[in-house]
Amino acid sequence: MQKSVAVIGAGASGLMAAYHAGIQGAKVTLFDKNEKCGKKIYITGKGRCNITNAVSIEEYLEKVVSNRRFLMKSIYNFSPMEVMQFLEEGGLALKVERGNRVFPLSDKASDLIKCLEQYCRRAGVDLQLNTAIVDIRPVQDKIKNFWQVVLASGAKIQFDAVIVATGGLSYPGTGSTGDGMHFAKKLGHTIIECRPALCGLNCKMDNLKSLQGLALKNVSLHAVYKNGKKISSLFGEMLFTHFGISGPIVLSMSSLLNRLDTSNIALFIDLKPAMTIEEVDKRFLKEFTLGKNKKIETILEYLLPKSLVPVFLQRVGIDAYIPTHSITKEQRKKLVYIMKNFDVQFLALRSIAESIVTAGGVAIQEIDPKSMQSKLHKNLFFCGEVLDVDCFTGGFNLQAAFATGKAAGWHSAINLKE
Repeated sequence: MQKSVAVIGAGASGLMAAYHAGIQGAKVTLFDKNEKCGKKIYITGKGRCNITNAVSIEEYLEKVVSNRRFLMKSIYNFSPMEVMQFLEEGGLALKVERGNRVFPLSDKASDLIKCLEQYCRRAGVDLQLNTAIVDIRPVQDKIKNFWQVVLASGAKIQFDAVIVATGGLSYPGTGSTGDGMHFAKKLGHTIIECRPALCGLNCKMDNLKSLQGLALKNVSLHAVYKNGKKISSLFGEMLFTHFGISGPIVLSMSSLLNRLDTSNIALFIDLKPAMTIEEVDKRFLKEFTLGKNKKIETILEYLLPKSLVPVFLQRVGIDAYIPTHSITKEQRKKLVYIMKNFDVQFLALRSIAESIVTAGGVAIQEIDPKSMQSKLHKNLFFCGEVLDVDCFTGGFNLQAAFATGKAAGWHSAINLKE
């Protein structure tokens, strides 16, 4: 008799799980409370969708922030290159951009969703949209054990196995409202406190308002404890916004700060990370010599974005119109210091509702890393963002969703055969 599997959530991990359960012979029903599959995928990468990252497994694992060891088995079983091959065989043309980031050739997230939906249809998956699940219950009768899935309509459907792929708490408008964590907690699973990951940072904007919209390239962002102990440094691009700072290195930094006491953290931008303090000082001396009668403001415009110069000089405490021949050694020393240590007063992470992913979720100690099966309940599986796993920006989180989704789908059907 054909065994039945319910997959709750038609996002990246749920679609992948449904397909792999289906090709193993299970009768799969994929539920989603939204009107379409992959609602969150549609908005990732500003609608372009950074699918994965074309790196080796070892390089990929270095980009996992939380619970790297837990992901190892599923990533080795479905690597970034294998995900790319899978999607291309499904008719989705791909391209690799700077930083090895992989996108649909069309730059349309919708094409990824269509590809995954087609895979599911070929595997015989029954897709039930606009169908909210309010509860899942293990049931034991005289004949066998099964799972009862309770719909918002009141209907109760029996399944041999259930895969929870409901996402985290990020972008709740896409349906990520913590349903899966509610199910898991009710069934005795530990839920690690959820925090925003890959989000902007709120900063004190009193003297930074003029910088809104300014993008900085090839800079380093340093996070340190206020006692001077280093937390992390990241190199790349960032952006000043109306609330503080954002951009690639800021998003990644947020994932390193979200489990720390934010009141004890200071942030600094190294505006010239490729140069040592001594080299920056020599550069200033060179510019001062070549333009000894030029205003310091003019000299700094050779070195910094124009809109940053007034704020920079305010930090240093030097009038913009002072000629460079009047700059003292102490003032030059301060210019060098601020160039390497432009401080931004950090207040807090942005809200979890607008973070790209959720840190926290179902505790991985209670999940089998090979199969994604619960260690507390047989034939109950979790995959994707509902798990306490998160990665840096760059396609690494979707890769985790695909890998854990495949593992959950495959093993849910295999277990039922045994």
